[in-house]
Amino acid sequence: MAKLVLVEGLSDQVALETLAARRGRDLVAEGVSIVSIGGAQAVGQFVSRCDADVELVGLCDAAEERHFRRALAGRFAVCEADLEDELIRSLGAARVEEIVEAQGDLRRFRTLQKQPEWRGRPLELQLRRFLGSGGRRKIRYARILVEALDLERVPRPLDDVLR
Repeated sequence: MAKLVLVEGLSDQVALETLAARRGRDLVAEGVSIVSIGGAQAVGQFVSRCDADVELVGLCDAAEERHFRRALAGRFAVCEADLEDELIRSLGAARVEEIVEAQGDLRRFRTLQKQPEWRGRPLELQLRRFLGSGGRRKIRYARILVEALDLERVPRPLDDVLR
């Protein structure tokens, strides 16, 4: 039976594929496809077009849980806030900041921190905003942060959906 893992966006797909590869899994051989559906609102339409013999699971952000709940009836995992939040908590904010620096993005991050709406906010929130801004950055860091994870400290929603 084919299995589809439905995710909101490309960063989620990249994170799960990277994690599977790090664990030595061959998703294609296992009949598993991770599909970015282009936003949580699309999950219902996507599910309605799937064959009945396809096993469906999903991964979503907390704010989008209602869409996945209706379409997948409990066969999904929820990130506490979002993917970036899960990865920051797992790695620790200080480690994520080191990774941002190693990627040559520290100056851009410092610019965000100086903006009035972000001054004095917790480092975790600042990093989450920075990592989540812009599609390319979000996708790039999904791979980089998952590659940096200790495989004993993988965020539960990512573990759950790949199980």
